Amino acid sequence: MELTHGSYHIQGVTFEELAATYGTPLYIYDGAKIIQQLNNLKNAFSENDVKIKYAAKALTNISILRLLKKHGSGVDVVSIQEAHIARKAGFDPDEIMYTPNCVDFSEIEQGVELGLMINLDNLSVLEKFGKKYGSSKACCLRLNPHILAGGNYKISTGHGNSKFGISVYQLPHIMQLVEQYNIQVEGLHIHTGSEITETEVFLKMAEILFGVARDFPHLRFIDFGSGYKVAYKEGDLVTNVFDLGLKLGKAFKEFYHQYGKQLQLWIEPGKYLVSEAGYLLVKTNVVKATPSVTFVGVNSGLNHLIRPMMYDAYHDIVNVSNPAGSSKIYTVVGMICETDTLGSDRKIHEVREDDLLVIKNAGAYGFSMASHYNSRLRPAEVLILHGQAHLIRERDTLADILRGQVEIDL
Repeated sequence: MELTHGSYHIQGVTFEELAATYGTPLYIYDGAKIIQQLNNLKNAFSENDVKIKYAAKALTNISILRLLKKHGSGVDVVSIQEAHIARKAGFDPDEIMYTPNCVDFSEIEQGVELGLMINLDNLSVLEKFGKKYGSSKACCLRLNPHILAGGNYKISTGHGNSKFGISVYQLPHIMQLVEQYNIQVEGLHIHTGSEITETEVFLKMAEILFGVARDFPHLRFIDFGSGYKVAYKEGDLVTNVFDLGLKLGKAFKEFYHQYGKQLQLWIEPGKYLVSEAGYLLVKTNVVKATPSVTFVGVNSGLNHLIRPMMYDAYHDIVNVSNPAGSSKIYTVVGMICETDTLGSDRKIHEVREDDLLVIKNAGAYGFSMASHYNSRLRPAEVLILHGQAHLIRERDTLADILRGQVEIDL
């Protein structure tokens, strides 16, 4: 997003043009930024045989998946539905890592039938997998390292009270099941959460994985998850992926030389690839001054972007209709019948009714977590690529809300 001659734009396409063509609210994705982030990771880990598995849950639009596939990414999915979407986007089964949790075993069986790499994260499923498949199907094991890391407890997944992964303290039980059923373990996996800035946290996870890996002689890869922090506002600490790639890559090489064969290094970024590429464009419905605060009410809300209310997430908000206006303090709220705050006490160029506002860093866990709450429609989605805007999802209609409902005679 750039400001040129008094107008904000992405690759030369202005937000005013986008609003006039597609309406608001509108999700907009900068394809060039997604490709740039993907290339950053390739370069950061270039000294290793790295496989990038995009965390599809961050943004599952099939056109975004195809863009990432075209530029060399694999994909990590967490539901069988995401797996089918990935297949439809063109990913081969061996490019898909399937990492469910707490699902019925029948969903694991469907993943096996599709030919996916299955990532098992509890002992019960590991035993069922062993009983059914023995050595005929390879799998990966998700471990819980008992490390608390990340920007918010709700998205921290590697601590001792997390539902995710098999505790590293249960390694003897894991080995018992692996030996009993001759389970072919080809990969080990750890993911401790999101918004981790310290390289040392990833290196600590690596030490744990390397220690466990010595007990598994047939590994093909080790998956270090992700959790890379991006900047939500000026001055934010971020993950230095180049420092991480250098140090983790070096440690990984030293390990596999001791292990006796070269292994693939897998990572599964989601937010890092798409967050900064995404924008939510909204229109100002009302400017409401009270004795204590001035609210800007927009035609969106937590039904479209739930992160501020769910995680206390900060998203920068810019008035693209009045970039030269004087700055004032506003609290930006949605039109949902809840305390629906998108940003509190923000310094924004003077906002007038009908002004267009852009909410930044909306590419990850924005549309993918959107809902029909209050029977509101979900926005359209647009991808900007090579200076052209492409509609990649139509705006919902009332028919989308009513679809599947069955009217009965009463």
